[in-house]
Amino acid sequence: MLICGFNKTTLLDYPEHVAATVFLGGCNFRCPFCQNRDLLLNPADFATFTEEDIFDHLKKRRSMLSGVCVSGGEPTIYKDLPDFLARIKDLDYLIKLDTNGTNPDMIKSLYDAHLIDYVAMDIKSGPSDYARVAGFLELEDSIFTASGQNLLKNVRESVDFLINGTDSSRFTYEFRTTVVRELHSLESFREIGTWIKGASRYYLQSYKDSEHVLCPGFHAYSKAELEGFADFLRPMIPSVSLRGVD
Repeated sequence: MLICGFNKTTLLDYPEHVAATVFLGGCNFRCPFCQNRDLLLNPADFATFTEEDIFDHLKKRRSMLSGVCVSGGEPTIYKDLPDFLARIKDLDYLIKLDTNGTNPDMIKSLYDAHLIDYVAMDIKSGPSDYARVAGFLELEDSIFTASGQNLLKNVRESVDFLINGTDSSRFTYEFRTTVVRELHSLESFREIGTWIKGASRYYLQSYKDSEHVLCPGFHAYSKAELEGFADFLRPMIPSVSLRGVD
């Protein structure tokens, strides 16, 4: 497991909780608008934290922190993720997992074992355009190797599980899409709304360009335009909100 970043305190990554965030390197997607280029292309060069670094801090901050967010990259490409989360649970933390949804079996097993309390799953685009927007990649050294077609099948399975297979009394999930002017249109959200209809939470996140983006140069929609997409979606997904909009 390559731990490439550690935010020791955050009020943003785990809603309604003071948390720490662990960033794992490596991903089986190559979304051109990804904000974590170094975690994708050269994760081993940035693996500057050990598991013991993480747990030493979590043990010391139990009186101040209530949650841990595990993000990436894509955490579920690691076979030892369940063991890592179990150690966090042993310290009585809530756990939020950020994922692209390509490993539904792991998501289900983590849920069944009560090792996750919250999942934030990215919805990259509508199914017809998913491969282009997500930049599917096969990882030979991953916990699984899948074609682009199978990856989309896995994403669909994760969506269905989160909507229909989880207990809202003990578990929270959200879907989210980073909205990029060059990659998303009203038709994208027509597809997404039909696909995840009935989801409990869906966030439209504004794209932000930076030197860390995998392929810089994309552009954001205005707040008014994002609100228009949200209004369009609400008949299908009542709880749609904007996030990261100035």
